[in-house]
Amino acid sequence: MLDRQVVREFLEEALDGIEIPEDISFDILVETFCKYTEADYYEWLKDNFKSFFDHYKPKWNWIRDRVGYYSKS
Repeated sequence: MLDRQVVREFLEEALDGIEIPEDISFDILVETFCKYTEADYYEWLKDNFKSFFDHYKPKWNWIRDRVGYYSKS
């Protein structure tokens, strides 16, 4: 779940200079954008899971390499 306050601050900055219609509450806009992004994020997460774990046939040596690579950062 996204941090609503972080998204609010992001949208305030990203929408600077863009007029939001009066009939759209900024609070509702933030919540709607979060839900939209979370739905996309979940699909992205599932796709990355399949890729990382080679469609449920994990290549553990490759995963060990990724663990080593990201452990250095």
